[in-house]
Amino acid sequence: MNNDTTLAPNDEYFMALAMEQAQLAVQQGEVPVGAVVVQQGKVIGCGYNQPISSHDPSAHAEIMALREAAAKLKNYRLPGCQLYVTLEPCSMCIGAMVHARIERLVYGAAEPKAGVVESNVHLLEQPHFNHHVDVQGGVLATQASQILSDFFKQRRLQHKAIKAEANRG
Repeated sequence: MNNDTTLAPNDEYFMALAMEQAQLAVQQGEVPVGAVVVQQGKVIGCGYNQPISSHDPSAHAEIMALREAAAKLKNYRLPGCQLYVTLEPCSMCIGAMVHARIERLVYGAAEPKAGVVESNVHLLEQPHFNHHVDVQGGVLATQASQILSDFFKQRRLQHKAIKAEANRG
């Protein structure tokens, strides 16, 4: 993992675009995670969490953005591309990034339960991978965390209301 805290000039800009994707997930009732793939300063892929609505356990924001970028480039390899995602990726998404040859991963909030970049395992630091991904974490982390906190707070309130309604009937 790159411990350098120096941001690239456009990191916050592209993370803000990933946050817009996370808002699309909220509108669909999905966990608010968003991602964008960038090549030479241009967004070539966007995605947000969709596993519930698409009935697809692999439909994480990162995977959706990688799929769109690969289709646009007509290549499953995405060398020279950066992936911006609002939440620290899981092992499935890290595997996809390595296979796609993503050059750089930039993420927002840490994910203490399933994140495998800094929170657990430190998967990208394993020597057996045949591709190295540069990493920058913590970009707009406060905002990314807030979107998630607000979403789950709202969901808990909804469940509480449903429970209360069921107890009345």
